[in-house]
Amino acid sequence: MLDWSETKNEIRVGDHPVADATGLGEIERGAARVSVSDKRMINARADVNQLLPLKYRWAWEKYLAACNNHWMPTEVSMQADIALWKSRDGLTEDERRMIKRNLGFFAASESLVANNIVLAIYRHLTNPECRQYLLRQAFEEAIHTHTFQYIVESLGLDEGELFNMYREVPSITDKAAWALRHTKNLDDPDFRTGTTESDQDFLRDLVAFYVIFEGMWFYTGFAQILSLGRRNKMVGIAEQYQYILRDESIHLNFGIDVINQIRVENPHLWTQAFQEEVRGMIAEAAELEAAYGRDTMPRGFLGLNADLCEQYMHFIANRRCSQLGLRAVFAETENPFPWMSEAMDLKKEKNFFETRVIEYQSGGALSWD
Repeated sequence: MLDWSETKNEIRVGDHPVADATGLGEIERGAARVSVSDKRMINARADVNQLLPLKYRWAWEKYLAACNNHWMPTEVSMQADIALWKSRDGLTEDERRMIKRNLGFFAASESLVANNIVLAIYRHLTNPECRQYLLRQAFEEAIHTHTFQYIVESLGLDEGELFNMYREVPSITDKAAWALRHTKNLDDPDFRTGTTESDQDFLRDLVAFYVIFEGMWFYTGFAQILSLGRRNKMVGIAEQYQYILRDESIHLNFGIDVINQIRVENPHLWTQAFQEEVRGMIAEAAELEAAYGRDTMPRGFLGLNADLCEQYMHFIANRRCSQLGLRAVFAETENPFPWMSEAMDLKKEKNFFETRVIEYQSGGALSWD
């Protein structure tokens, strides 16, 4: 019979902890009602996913904010982009190479992100309000995948080439392989949290998934496309990337909050050795992203080149370390793209959202101050 241990705050069968995380197990008849004090990020009784009473209001607020940001790619006109792409001298060969490889990376990555949420993270993250946000995030990942399909079809690009770059372009393959290796526990159907080792495995995977994959590797791609948009090129794609960036910024902040909350509730997991391991992961990921920048922009173009993108990634890597309470992994670095900072940090409403996002708000005004 299951019993709730007040001392260790975990579900136990005899002397062995178990994580009844799915909420699909047998109903525990006559069990005490779920209270706020029972709720935890991991290793809690999921039962039938009782949302109320809320414990982590920050998760619920992110869910509401995400709902207020609803958008669809097909609302964005691609006519100017199509004309520019078909013109002989509208884009340089370097710009065309970057755009195709950028789309190729994102097309595969968004599907990988969705798989992780639906098939893995939801199962092991036992808090209902966090699961509510994950459901919204999963939908947004579907919208992002839809976006790349819409762009590829609009421009008449080679679908086989774009959607297989994760197999055929080494710099993209290296990142995908790293992500799969560092999220292997999430993909293991027999994986269970409930021990120090397995809980650290889960925490490590969350760092790889949210902090690195979504919080670092997407930002070179954002900078590349938004840089074109600033020069009035591929403005339809740039507008869609702006919406995706807004979504991803909330995804990242949610992931950081989840990781930090798990740390607070399980301080024994955040050992000095584990911290150094996370710092090593972030440093390695930054180097992989620098290689991707050199591959996608071997010569660079106006306002953007691989060296600047590497500097930007060092800035981002140090910022992610700070958000996790870790020492920086690189020397102090200035942001070479200050125009990206406001969009990434969501400090205020941007003009490019005034025409669409506000129309979709169903309740309350967005505030990021």
